[in-house]
Amino acid sequence: MKTRKTLAAALAVLLLTVGLLAGCSPSGKSTNGEGASAPSNEGGSAPTGGTSGAVKLDIIETGNNLPTPDKDYIKEALDKALGTDLNLTVYASADDYKNQLNVRLASGNSPDLFQVPDRASLKQFAQQGLLLDLTPYMEQLQPVKSFIGDESLKKTTIDGKIYAIPKAPNIPYNTYWIRKDWLDKLGLQPPQTIDEFLNVVKAFAEKDPDGNGKKDTIGLTGSKLSTFSPIFGAFGVGDPNTFYVKDGKLVNSLYDPAMKDALAFIKKLNDTGAVDPEIMANTGLQHQEKAIKGQAGIVWIDWPNMSKDQFTEQIKKVNPNADWIQLAPPKGPGGQYDGPFDIGGTSGIYAIPKALEKNKDKLQKVLDLLNYVSGKEGSMLVQYGIAGKHYNLEGDKVVPTDLMAKEGGFTWLYQFTGRPEMSYLQTKFAPQAKYIEFANSQPRIQILNGFLTNPDGFNPADATRFIEENLVQFIYGKAPLDGYDNFLKTLETSMNFKTYMDDSMKQLQDLGYGK
Repeated sequence: MKTRKTLAAALAVLLLTVGLLAGCSPSGKSTNGEGASAPSNEGGSAPTGGTSGAVKLDIIETGNNLPTPDKDYIKEALDKALGTDLNLTVYASADDYKNQLNVRLASGNSPDLFQVPDRASLKQFAQQGLLLDLTPYMEQLQPVKSFIGDESLKKTTIDGKIYAIPKAPNIPYNTYWIRKDWLDKLGLQPPQTIDEFLNVVKAFAEKDPDGNGKKDTIGLTGSKLSTFSPIFGAFGVGDPNTFYVKDGKLVNSLYDPAMKDALAFIKKLNDTGAVDPEIMANTGLQHQEKAIKGQAGIVWIDWPNMSKDQFTEQIKKVNPNADWIQLAPPKGPGGQYDGPFDIGGTSGIYAIPKALEKNKDKLQKVLDLLNYVSGKEGSMLVQYGIAGKHYNLEGDKVVPTDLMAKEGGFTWLYQFTGRPEMSYLQTKFAPQAKYIEFANSQPRIQILNGFLTNPDGFNPADATRFIEENLVQFIYGKAPLDGYDNFLKTLETSMNFKTYMDDSMKQLQDLGYGK
């Protein structure tokens, strides 16, 4: 991969130099004057004709583990199916990728297909006229639409036009995990309500559940305010500064009357002294380390970081009897929600440069590629590898071979439109299938933040920091909740939050939410 990346970088510099000297873009040259042909693979199967010779496609994205071309069996299979010569370059560093992408777009040396770093970048590129408006091509991209769902296209719609393809929807990973062996030792049942949850958190800290004769355990740990996502959910509230539809109306959680009730209960939890005092300072996987080391009885975390083999082995080394189980969200006055799930979020969006509309051969091949990896044949290829080699089919069930584990660590780089997340994960991570199913099946508050782009003059980092600092003051009793309304007023006047709110509401209403 390093060699390909180096070569690609050198080529990019060379093309940039040539482009600047010639005053034109290599990718902007028209190879013929024909329009993009009618869809050649409505069902997502490989196109069978119409192109003589391989069409080179330059694709860039973030990622890692891309093998050299001679070992890249996905490239080989795609090229054979589509009549292409794919040149995929991946960048391990997101910052490096952004820099490379910006240089290439600014110089007119655009890749033929590229990952857009985020929705803010999508808006910027679209307004700069750098992206192909895909709206007129959606009929040709019917296999893509069927694969990702029509609703997903709202994620990449700017001012009523579709400027990129988002990956198929993800599924939620996080739940509370609780030490069942500690519950059993203390004669407790898994808590079902927020009051029972509070009692268990307190008992884990006070009643020596690990039996070492020391008061050295904590009831609950996690990272940042998301630790309390199911508690916010128990009051029917999304995490701080999330948008959702409640009783038919668009709501920002900070303005939801139940937010103050949720904060009051979280303060009550903290007042027990049983919650990890370092929650707001925990970074990375420090909360996981505390759980693995037997220091905490409940942790808010995703299933991979508690159930994959390397972590279960670490847990057993500390205490062979440690028995972590997933916990359903506790019920509260606002319902029972395992935190929020952003239905506007996506793990990746891919755009085609506007310049490609002048190169119809390449454009058609890019559309073919997107359709192919969205169809059954192509999707199976980029998920699992070569049939009969990396996997076998037993009916509709995919049975991985040993070779999939050895050679399949990079196929996700070609999943430009994503994958059917549940079936993919349960195939790739069969031992963890029940944990995946549990996390995905919990009720969630569907939030809409992923659909938003920030208005000019609004700094989301500053606002987020201000919101977090003030909410922490409330939940640790350093500021009275009576001051919550003043906090909102200050937020609106000092952080341009009112503009953000008005603009966000309009964006979501324009997409059909809350009407």
